[in-house]
Amino acid sequence: MKEKAGRVFSIAGDNTPVPGCTISKEIHSGENAVIYFSLAKNTDISAEIYPYHKLLIIADGTLEVYGFGEGQLKLEMNEAVVTPAEIPVGMRTAEGTVYTEISIRKEDVIMNDTIKPGEVFKLADLVPYAEGKIVNMDVVHNSKMKFVVMSFDEGTGLSEHAAPGEAIIFALDGEAVIGYEGKDHSIKAGENFHFAKAGLHSVKAIKKFKMALLLTLE
Repeated sequence: MKEKAGRVFSIAGDNTPVPGCTISKEIHSGENAVIYFSLAKNTDISAEIYPYHKLLIIADGTLEVYGFGEGQLKLEMNEAVVTPAEIPVGMRTAEGTVYTEISIRKEDVIMNDTIKPGEVFKLADLVPYAEGKIVNMDVVHNSKMKFVVMSFDEGTGLSEHAAPGEAIIFALDGEAVIGYEGKDHSIKAGENFHFAKAGLHSVKAIKKFKMALLLTLE
């Protein structure tokens, strides 16, 4: 991934829209490409047909998704949607927006029943908190990618371990400490963190904490 590992960062803060422009930054290529988009106010990515789904996660601003079904979908910060495949889909914004787009093959959309293409949802609402427990839900996965949402009760955590690929954390609620290669990093809702492949890391919830984790294995 084209992100520096071992630091807390902000997708929204690092990709501020430029007046009059739409900007894309691919940080991971392949079948499960990951791209940051920043759209200035009153800009538009016209509707096109794609043979795959897109998971759109709004980091800042508002986004209108249009071209399929009746009317349009309006997404706000911290909301997400899986776009339909093989149907025209476009994106536009009146006030400006920053979002992450993750490509998902059609055959991989066997997600949880609470998520359906074309319906807006909040990642943080997918999993509840449970006293003294960590709750884990797979959103989508295949042999090269996994996207999961997790909740941690205060004081719970994951002991130090390493992943077989690169990963990005999306902090959704609360606050935690990420241990990475011997250093601790405080992270709170709206911030992100990148693990390099085989990077030793841990998670400890300082308060109740929710996060999404994108793991790539390509």
